[in-house]
Amino acid sequence: MKRLRFKFKKDNKIHKNGLIIFILFMIILMCSLFASLIQNDFGNVDIQTVYLDTRDNQTLAYDIYTPDGVTEDNKAPLVIVISGFQRSRETQGHVSLELARRGFVVISIDPYSQGDSSSSSAVQGSAIATNEGYGAFDLIDYIYDNDDVYPFIDKNRIGVTGHSAGGNAALQAAIHFGKESVNNDGVSKVHSVFVSGYVLSIRSDISFANSNLGMDYALYDEGAFRNQVNDLAPEGTSKSDLTWSIEAHDFINSGLEKQAIEPISYGEQVEIGKIYGNPNLGNMRQVFNTETIHAFQPYSVEATGNIINYFEIALNFRSAEYAPSEQVWIFKEALTTISLVASLAMIVPIAVLLYEIPFFKKSKRDPIINETPRNKKQLLVYLVLFAVGATFAAMTYLPASKLTFVFFEKASNSIPTWFFPQRMTNAVTIWAVISGTFSASLFIGHHFISNLIKKKKNEITDDIQGWGIKLPYKDVLKTFLLGILVITIYFGLLNIIQAIFSVDYRFIFVMAARRVNLKAVLQLLMYFPLFFVFYFSNSIRVNGSQMNGKLSETKKLFLAGIMNISGLAIILFVQYLVFARTGTIAFTELPDSTTQWLYVNILFTLLPVMFLMPFFNRWFYKLSGNSYLGPIIICGIFILMAISNSVAYIPN
Repeated sequence: MKRLRFKFKKDNKIHKNGLIIFILFMIILMCSLFASLIQNDFGNVDIQTVYLDTRDNQTLAYDIYTPDGVTEDNKAPLVIVISGFQRSRETQGHVSLELARRGFVVISIDPYSQGDSSSSSAVQGSAIATNEGYGAFDLIDYIYDNDDVYPFIDKNRIGVTGHSAGGNAALQAAIHFGKESVNNDGVSKVHSVFVSGYVLSIRSDISFANSNLGMDYALYDEGAFRNQVNDLAPEGTSKSDLTWSIEAHDFINSGLEKQAIEPISYGEQVEIGKIYGNPNLGNMRQVFNTETIHAFQPYSVEATGNIINYFEIALNFRSAEYAPSEQVWIFKEALTTISLVASLAMIVPIAVLLYEIPFFKKSKRDPIINETPRNKKQLLVYLVLFAVGATFAAMTYLPASKLTFVFFEKASNSIPTWFFPQRMTNAVTIWAVISGTFSASLFIGHHFISNLIKKKKNEITDDIQGWGIKLPYKDVLKTFLLGILVITIYFGLLNIIQAIFSVDYRFIFVMAARRVNLKAVLQLLMYFPLFFVFYFSNSIRVNGSQMNGKLSETKKLFLAGIMNISGLAIILFVQYLVFARTGTIAFTELPDSTTQWLYVNILFTLLPVMFLMPFFNRWFYKLSGNSYLGPIIICGIFILMAISNSVAYIPN
């Protein structure tokens, strides 16, 4: 009877977790299905992924959206969409779907060195945008110069848009093909361009642009410290206020001068939304100033509506069915967010089922749950150590970006390399090793000092057995193997979902899981050992001391999450507090041009991961009885997420 009862309990666990996985997978399946239907306008838009071989053995990956009814006899304008720095083409999917459902053919590209595109072998650094438009130049030439390529596209009406660095690439396309049009009877291959979230290079060579131009800049853009406000502006005018910016005036005047119209003076305000020039003459200029910050601008209904409205006028292709404000991309983003949450919730029950395999089950240990409350003195010491750790994390984060030029020189200078090729990730890697090592040392040091004091007082000392780190080597290896299986299953399911529905799991720009390729796996082998230091440090702290006390475990985990992010959250708080009070962010650029504000922006994606870390580390500890499994799984999953969505300067 005992044996039968044990078998029933074991089967019950399998059934319960199997049912949880099935329910979560069905949620992902249904959300992905409806997200896909929204993306292709319920079957009215065909979406295909293409890999185009370009110059110097480069490859440009892109998605082409073709609306129903578009044929060689019924051509439609083309709009090329370019994502920003540290972004893949999926981040601009909302712009693509909104234009496509209004009848535009849309091509959304992965910029060179990002997503599924290859690195640029011809140029490096910012020159990738200037000399190649992140790949847009090659694509435009390919389409424009070959009559048999996409014959349903009206090649006389090609538009380009992008956000941030993608906006710069779009502007460079207008300048590049404007210069080239001198030898083409003054006709540019690019009819109209819309620049989002970028004004830095507007004054450089813009007079060569021979296209309609529009732009939108966030009224509270963090990068505005580099902009120029003319001397006639009222005192206290923000540098991101385009009504008085020199860049906006030069932008407008570059079009008026082509029509021999008197330019607007610096003492005259630029009218937001007004059409300057004539779209039929190719000198249309339009300026928007959406009330948001840089990171949120692409996901603003108003900003997306500005892009739609601009291209409908500039390319003379207005939709009779939908107004610019009638947008459905928000529902798609909600569905992919649910998929992301469900996918993360699935990894624990997957591990539970794997532990039912006898090979892995033998490596399980009963977790030691220590809920001993702290006395006032112990609580004070704990809070002091927490404050020291948080302060150290905050003080070392930005300086770590400087160290990338010491340890990872090539990637820091945008030179193709297989040695840690991710410029922005490298800075976080260095910080993670420094911060993780310091926090672990602080925790371990406190443990041994505390035990020495207890020994002198003949008190009971704390045993590190409760940390979950004393395991036979073979069990550690089994734990790593089980963790690798969970990671493989997670991304295997994701790749299947993306292959079937052409959507992934993502919460706008904050967190995203996209398909994994061989290059991403090879990079994981480099980055995993270093990041593991940080994740493992958190695991032993959570399971070794942070769960002590009388509060419920949920509350303690929530507090552990808050503590985990508090140091870096200080940086964000200071950044935007100073910005709100002065109009200029606290962390801008260093004298050597290190762009500190970009590293601060990374915190929007880093903080959610750090908040979730204690939860996963605790759940996996209680499942396995060791502090290794949690860091292995979540480090692998979250680092692959970061790698797949980051710039990587890998040789072709």
